[in-house]
Amino acid sequence: MTTNNKDAFRNYLQLEKKYSPHTVNAYLNDISYFEVFNKENFDQDVIDQVNYSQIRSWIVSLVDDGVSNTTVNRKIASLKAFYKFLLKIKQIQVNPLLKHRALKTEKKLQIPFSEKELVEALSNNSVPEGFQEVRDKLIVELFYAAGIRRAELIHLKLSNVNFMAGTIKVLGKRGKERILPVLPVVIEQLVLYIKERSLLDVIDDDEYLFITKKGLKLSDSFVYRLINSYFSAVSEKVKKSPHILRHTFATHLLNNGADLNSVKELLGHSSLASTQVYTHSSLSELKKVYQEAHPRNKK
Repeated sequence: MTTNNKDAFRNYLQLEKKYSPHTVNAYLNDISYFEVFNKENFDQDVIDQVNYSQIRSWIVSLVDDGVSNTTVNRKIASLKAFYKFLLKIKQIQVNPLLKHRALKTEKKLQIPFSEKELVEALSNNSVPEGFQEVRDKLIVELFYAAGIRRAELIHLKLSNVNFMAGTIKVLGKRGKERILPVLPVVIEQLVLYIKERSLLDVIDDDEYLFITKKGLKLSDSFVYRLINSYFSAVSEKVKKSPHILRHTFATHLLNNGADLNSVKELLGHSSLASTQVYTHSSLSELKKVYQEAHPRNKK
């Protein structure tokens, strides 16, 4: 793509779509890979004017190289977004990916933690002592109590906590804010954590809620390792991550009678379709109740 179009597309993703820097870079990297392929195979310096057969050749090349269908679909989604943008600013007349269909992928079943596993994980560390233990237990409690994303937790600020109202303000995807209720027990732990945090002999910017003992903002890998470690002792599930805790939050609410639309709002989803992926466990629970209660199933 031309430099002007690349800059315009970057600005569009950042300013209009409000994508994170990580997401913007991922889009641009995918497009750059296609640029290289197109140059090497079709001797074209720009990809502003290509046909679907050229893109199809790239897809075949990626699959032949062992790239998963999921990754291929992501790369093509980036390319499709670029051409939709060019169409929007009238740089092209037809989107070459207009009729493209994504490659089939296997849906990976996300298995949430059970209520028993949650109780065991939290009771194993029931009396935390000192800054780090108090912080770590609070992080687990907050993930489960509020269903927030890892990035949302990491970017929580001290000013986002309303102790009187018992709520936290979360900045979600695309800069969308939402106010979430927090259980009284979590508010109590937040108060304890703030006290421990204030005793640290470090200089921090007093901005982010969760920090290391050196006063630094937490990293993605730190939070992932923390959750994995917390649940390794009580769960044999292969995946033990912050996202599984978010999944668990949604599933447990649905299993206990929460309305799907309410869960959607709590999770910060833009559409109900995104929330419905969490219903498989609640459907399983519903089937169990149905089979136990329906007269025709009684012997």
